[in-house]
Amino acid sequence: MTTDKIIELKNVSKSYDEKPVVSSVSLTIKKGEFVTFLGPSGCGKTTTLRMIAGFEKPTSGTIYISGKDMTTSPPYDRNVNTVFQNYALFPHLNVYNNIAFGLKLKSIPDGTFFVDKNGNKFENLRKLTKDEIAAKVKTALKMVDLEEYEKRNVSSLSGGQKQRVAIARSLVNEPDVLLLDEPLGALDLKMRKDMQIELMNMHKKLGITFLYVTHDQEEALTMSDTIVVMKDGIIQQIGTPQKVYDEPANAFVADFIGESNIFSGIMVTDFNVKFCDHSFECVDKGFKYNEPIDVIVRPEDVSILSSDDARAALLATISSCVFKGDHFQITAIIAGGEDYEMLIHDNVNCRPGDKVGLYIKPSDLHIMHKARIINEIVTEMWDTNTVEICGGKFPCQCDLPSGTKVKVSVDFDDVIIYDDENDGIIGGEIVNTIYKGNYYQCVVRTDTYYDFFADTEDEWLKGDRVGISVAPDKILITKLEETI
Repeated sequence: MTTDKIIELKNVSKSYDEKPVVSSVSLTIKKGEFVTFLGPSGCGKTTTLRMIAGFEKPTSGTIYISGKDMTTSPPYDRNVNTVFQNYALFPHLNVYNNIAFGLKLKSIPDGTFFVDKNGNKFENLRKLTKDEIAAKVKTALKMVDLEEYEKRNVSSLSGGQKQRVAIARSLVNEPDVLLLDEPLGALDLKMRKDMQIELMNMHKKLGITFLYVTHDQEEALTMSDTIVVMKDGIIQQIGTPQKVYDEPANAFVADFIGESNIFSGIMVTDFNVKFCDHSFECVDKGFKYNEPIDVIVRPEDVSILSSDDARAALLATISSCVFKGDHFQITAIIAGGEDYEMLIHDNVNCRPGDKVGLYIKPSDLHIMHKARIINEIVTEMWDTNTVEICGGKFPCQCDLPSGTKVKVSVDFDDVIIYDDENDGIIGGEIVNTIYKGNYYQCVVRTDTYYDFFADTEDEWLKGDRVGISVAPDKILITKLEETI
């Protein structure tokens, strides 16, 4: 793999009807890399891919391909090809003609030149011959192991074979970059696993750049050189599969990729963190003393010991133990008053009710800054004892007059969520939920695109439409000084 960059995005954004879908994305992709855009539905990964392909134009920002500004260039001027999830094959054409379709439209220099009336010199172009097309199609079929299928009707092929035809059709034009938009999403599990291996082998054999879009974490971890994790149109982390898994940048990445225990905690001092009502030695430093933080613990990094083992940092009671083939998946309730749950993957067979000790190496505690520690909104008073928040009139305990500029602060656990939107003062949509050991932290996006963080005992599903309110005495209001 060379170190030359082939694609560069600089502050690329895309909005539809003023709603941001991709926000200020910047990244560099090297020649020969296998890069995967990974994230949940609606995170902006496919929109980013379509902007690179030229199917969508950015609202702002610049896209460079092979060093050239291609931001506004049409798809046919970009030496990239796209493989879609639904294959997009022509049902009336056989395998050969599906693959040859683009070649029949292609023009190449014929080695001669002409000069226009202004003295400018241009190369003459010609169409590919039948023999040239046949040779290229044969090579493409060989790449995808379909040499004997060129006369077959595409409707007679399996899902995996159709996907290989779609890949061959994209490769036959010899692109610098192959874009793959969830290409395995329509396949069954076994076929998807087989195609993962085929795509990896194809990438190694061809040496061209692959840009792959998926919401499947296992797929991304298996196939990629580099993973770009996205959420709400924003890149959360870029790194190798091992880096992203072992050292997630934030709680969202840790929760989305693999299974994780995520706890709220306090960074007491350098190398000392407190969570689940216990203090632990860690390897992190540079945080503020007593700074609220999130702690990530992977289930496979927790070891089960006997309850009297001196190494045990926690005492716990087993609540469930399920055999998963190569390990037991164990849920333990940590001793103390808060009933924190911890998920554990170990080879120890436990029984519900067993008292055990738990040990976690200091290097296996991943400490990270919180995305936010309180909800804050700059707004104004609607009237005395009423403040405007995200388009709603919230009763409060503040006698400032109408129109006064203020900052509203609301703790996470003071946000009340209703399953009936009409029961709240304003409405919103659940965009993320993370379990924090003994409660859920939800993010509710209002219709004005403000994200309320809420701590709740209830689990809410992404996409749920809910209502929001806050008790008047839980709304902290600070008057802002007028600026001239």
